[in-house]
Order: sequence, then C-alpha cells, then structure tokens
Amino acid sequence: MTAAPATVADERAGLPTARQVRAHLRQARRRHHDHSLGDVLGDAYVMVLFVGMYGWFAISEARDVLHSPSMGKADPGVRWWLAVAALLAGAGLAWRGLRALGPLLVTPATQSWVTSAPIDRRAWLAPRLGILLAASAAGTAVLGVAVAALSGVADLAALGWAAGAGAGWGAAALALSVVAQGSRPGRRWPALAGAVPVLAAAVVTVLVVLVGHLGDGLPRPTGAPTAALVVLGVPLAVAASIFAVRALPRVDRATLTTGAQFANAAATATILLDPSMLTGLVESRRWRRIGRVRSRRFLPGPGWWALLQADVRRLGRHPSALLFWAALVVVQYAAALALPGLAGAVQVVFGYLAAGRLTGGLRSISRSPGLRRALGGSDNALRAIHVVVPAVGAGLWWLLTLPTVHGGPAWLAPALALGVVAAAYRAATRPPIDYGGATVNTPFGMVPVDLLRQGSRGPALLAVLVLGRMLLG
Repeated sequence: MTAAPATVADERAGLPTARQVRAHLRQARRRHHDHSLGDVLGDAYVMVLFVGMYGWFAISEARDVLHSPSMGKADPGVRWWLAVAALLAGAGLAWRGLRALGPLLVTPATQSWVTSAPIDRRAWLAPRLGILLAASAAGTAVLGVAVAALSGVADLAALGWAAGAGAGWGAAALALSVVAQGSRPGRRWPALAGAVPVLAAAVVTVLVVLVGHLGDGLPRPTGAPTAALVVLGVPLAVAASIFAVRALPRVDRATLTTGAQFANAAATATILLDPSMLTGLVESRRWRRIGRVRSRRFLPGPGWWALLQADVRRLGRHPSALLFWAALVVVQYAAALALPGLAGAVQVVFGYLAAGRLTGGLRSISRSPGLRRALGGSDNALRAIHVVVPAVGAGLWWLLTLPTVHGGPAWLAPALALGVVAAAYRAATRPPIDYGGATVNTPFGMVPVDLLRQGSRGPALLAVLVLGRMLLG
C-alpha cells in the first residue's frame, strides 16, 4: 500500500510534508548527539585517506604479483577475458545483493511512524535515492580505476574513462534495482537482469578454458572498451534514474523493511565476528522461497541410511549448492591458465569452498541440540553420517581438478583432499561463539584472542594446508 502525494488541501488540513518531518527528525537527533560538523568531516577525511592509501598499496602489490615470474607464464588474452568474466559475474552477484538489500530501506521506527502515515512517499524517499546513486557511482568509479590499474594502465585519461564507465554502470544498476523494488510481484525481468551477466560470465569462462587447453588461447583486443562503456552507461544511468524517481511511490512498506533485516544481520555478523547470523538468515529465506516440496518415501534400511538419504535429498532441493560446486571446477581450470604458479594453492581454497557448500545437513545438526535429541543416537554418529556427502563431493571435485596442478610427492594430493574435508568439517561443526574469552592488550588496542581463535576454526587449518601446498608443490 502506497501513500498518496501531498496536496494543497492536506497542507491546509495541517498534515506535515516530507521535508517538515525530516527537519523535525533532524532536530530531534541533534539533541542526542554532540558531534560537530568538524568531527564528521574529520572522520570522513580519515576514512578517505585510509581507503586511498591502503587501497592503492593493495592494487600496486597485486599488480606486481600478477606480473611476477613466480606466477608462471600466462597468455595476456586469457587473463583479459577472464577479467571480463569476473566483472560480469561480479555484476550479477551485486545485482542479487541489491535486490536482497532493497536497495531502499527504512528502520522499523520509520516504517511505523513515517511510511505508514499520509506522507508523500516520493518526497520522503527521493533524498535517500540521491545519496545511494552518488555512493554507488563513486564506489564503482573507484572499482573501475582499480581494475584499469591492475591491468597495467597508467595514463590519467584512460583511468578517467575507466572511472566514468564504472560510475555510469554503477548508478544505472542501482537505479534499475529501485525500479525493480517498486515493480509488481511476479515480474520476470529483475531475475533475468541478475541471471544474464552470470550466464555470460559462465559462457566466457568455459570458452576461455576450452580454447586455452585445445588451442592458442583467445586474442586480447587491441584497445580497452571504456569509451564505449561510458557512451552506453551514462545515458542508461540518466534514463534509469528518471524511471527510479517515478517508481518511488510504488515502493511499499514491506520491501522497505525486508532489506533492513538483511542489513542489520550483516552489520551484527560483522561486529560480533559471527557469520552464522547472516548465513542463517539467508538460508531461512532460501527455504521459504521454495514453499512447497514433493514428499517421497525413503528406501528401507537402518536409521543411518534414512538420514543419509535425507542429506542427499537436501541437495536436490538446494540446486544452487550443486551449481556452485560445478562452477568451481571450471573456475579452477581458468585459474590454472591465468595463474599457473598459484594453481595448487587455489585448488585447496576452492576445494574447501566446494565442500563447504555441501555441509548444510552437518551445520543443521551441529547448531541444533534439539534436532540431535529428536534424531537419537550419539552426536559423533550423527556428525559422521552427515559428513559423508561433503566428503564424497570434495573427493570427486578433487579428482576432476587434479589435472590442473603438477608437482609434489604422490602422497600430497590425498593428504590435501583429506585436510580440506577436515577443514570443512571443523567449520561446519563450530559451536556457538563464546564472547567471554581472554583478550590481550597490544599497541593496536585490545585484541580478542579467544574470539579470533573460535572464528578461525576451519580457516586456520585451511591456511596450514595452503602453506604446505606452496612449500611442497
């Protein structure tokens, strides 16, 4: 349900406008905050300096690593096309993130006291849209400069074109996501807008891998298409912004608060160093979208056999995990072409990610004592049953990607595969975080050592495996 625009009759009747309500709330906030404008500008300066200094340092170091002889010899065309595929995949994932976040969102208090009142919805949301458009354009402009710098571009004019291309397409994506937020349920174009870049990235990656292994590789274009991207992106951003402003009255309260729940979960997970708070919300939303499933009987057998069938059936109802598992196989072959020197280390990391996507049943029983009591049996037996699927998946993934790595003793590959399964098992069976552990006072402040130890359960073993692969490979 949307609010009608304010009219002259409403103003005569004493109804406040969106600008008046915003000014009143701003005055109320100032009574509870003693920060001056200088403090805010000082904090902004520190953040910009921090991001600029360390960001450019990271870019320069990454560029040196890419051109280092230790990374192995790679075809420049292969790296160029894989970078295009990575940008397309990132665009598709960013679109899904914008759709999950809103991107327009309000707090529960604003939902109850402002958006449910007869206030012009467009006048209330327009300043938020302007801030989001500016932030999106600035962020993607920086990303465009970073990508151009990583590819070896040093000319200021070329970096300017890259920034313009990033700003135009970033603003267009955010404006179109606002249009999708205000569209009627059942429209297919928002889902297609996120699926098309991902499918294009998959096609480009598969083509690069096939041509790279069967031929001489795809040639690199002579010039960068940044000028064409600017010519297409800037008019698209202007048109999409106009459509977004016109769609603001159709953005209902439900979509405004759905993104706020996701944002609060992400912020809480970051502050408390507990990603399960965010992954739990994402997983519950995924299962709610399924809504209804077809029930089938299990094959007869003992209890452990029924639990194993249930864990396998879970994957059938969660096909994105299998798609992610298969996509990592192709990405591993692409990484072996682009960075031959890091193929072994990348195989360990991707194997861990592939196994982790198959540990849904293991995570469920590990984080629910009530479910374990209802299923019966010992905790170790239940965990052993539910580790079969990720172990088989990790073993099959390792066999499929074994041709991408060379060197090392014969026992190294089986040992690393078992280590990857163990790391995924430790991450999936991590107990709830205890925030009462020890901290250490360092020159950089108080460091929660025990909290970091609990959060590194699984990734710490993965780091040891990566180091071992780099030393012995």
